[in-house]
Amino acid sequence: MKIRIQMVAVYELSISLSFLQLIGLHMPNTPSLYRIRIWDLPTRAFHILLALSVVGLVITGEVGGDAMQLHFKLGYAVLTLVLFRIVWGFVGGHWSRFVHFVPTPHKLLAYVSALRLNQTPHNTGHNPLGALSVLAMLLVLLFQVLSGFMSDDEISNAGPWTALVSSDWVSIATEYHSDIGKVLLILLVILHVGTVLYYKRFKREDLITPMLTGDKVLPTQSHSSRDTWTSRLFALSILAGCVYVVYRLVNLG
Repeated sequence: MKIRIQMVAVYELSISLSFLQLIGLHMPNTPSLYRIRIWDLPTRAFHILLALSVVGLVITGEVGGDAMQLHFKLGYAVLTLVLFRIVWGFVGGHWSRFVHFVPTPHKLLAYVSALRLNQTPHNTGHNPLGALSVLAMLLVLLFQVLSGFMSDDEISNAGPWTALVSSDWVSIATEYHSDIGKVLLILLVILHVGTVLYYKRFKREDLITPMLTGDKVLPTQSHSSRDTWTSRLFALSILAGCVYVVYRLVNLG
């Protein structure tokens, strides 16, 4: 009976710890390993919401017809998220700030050289190539949404800025949005997903779990990102500001 009670207690403890990790609360350290908060909740929420929105954009864009109304709304959501991430890149948690993950040319070359030697340099936040991927994704998404604002399929769907720019700009934006930007975005998504799977399979580095829980288990102490309820409310106020900016941009005409 005593053994059974102990087993139940251990099981309940393991369930509790798993739940805490899932919602992103800090976990206790072990003597030899340290659980460090790398990605704050706003960064994780941004990542998940952006992924869902981009998938929705691609699907609704391909379906067309009545789905284009949802396509427009998802485009506005993506622009809101991109603007939020840009602002959060300056005021967010330690490892979410551009200054702490955008690589210098020297760091980038050193990282690439290490990969050529089949080495896996340790990176607390984004590795240099991952950082460039983040910047490329934000830039491509920004161009894709803004070009969509000026696009016109000449059937039943037109972006909110088509009446504000010349027909030449509308033609250029439409061609880029439907032929160039869409392909670039899909390629970036495939590259991003492929890289994550590659690191999981061949480098034995799990990049998915830290983005869900916020924490990384490291052999040494490292700077922890601020992730308090105060900072989360601050992030929410920034998001609200970005929503207002996008609303004003959509209604310029």
